[in-house]
Amino acid sequence: MNTSIVGRHIELTEPIKDYINSSVEIFKKYNLDIISVNSIISQEEKNGRKAFTFEFTLNIAHLDTVVVKQKDKDLYSAIDIAVDRVSKVLRRHHDKITAHKATKLTEVTAAEMEDEIANELEKLDSEIFPVRLTSYKPIDIEEALEDLKGSDAQFKVFYDKDDNMRVLYKSSDEGKFGLY
Repeated sequence: MNTSIVGRHIELTEPIKDYINSSVEIFKKYNLDIISVNSIISQEEKNGRKAFTFEFTLNIAHLDTVVVKQKDKDLYSAIDIAVDRVSKVLRRHHDKITAHKATKLTEVTAAEMEDEIANELEKLDSEIFPVRLTSYKPIDIEEALEDLKGSDAQFKVFYDKDDNMRVLYKSSDEGKFGLY
């Protein structure tokens, strides 16, 4: 993990650098692939009041860049609050990764999969009968109606002249037909 500390309009002392480096060490406990941590400290003065802005920029593999800015009148409290906010983001990402318990493909044996597929197909064999369409060429609805009247089938699936798949079926009322 690469770390850098930059001070803008402020002199970086050793205690400040040590405090930031010890704060960055907290991020290692999440076991994420943190590529770099950039810390930027800036000081500004408005109306005679000093304010510190502390910014963390974390580059993490397989995750977007995390940027946290914190502004406070005390530098150390700004660092602490920013560390807490970054820790919250890292903890959520770590929990998301560890909570996902996907079964690896290597854990599933091919024999188990084949047995399950064979059992499912045996269940369906008694219920599903494959029927092949006799004609894939488009026909008129009147022609399909004559074919259905002349056969013992309950329905006829065909393509009409507009290449739409249609179903013509015998209705429960004697001599009536339905069309989808």
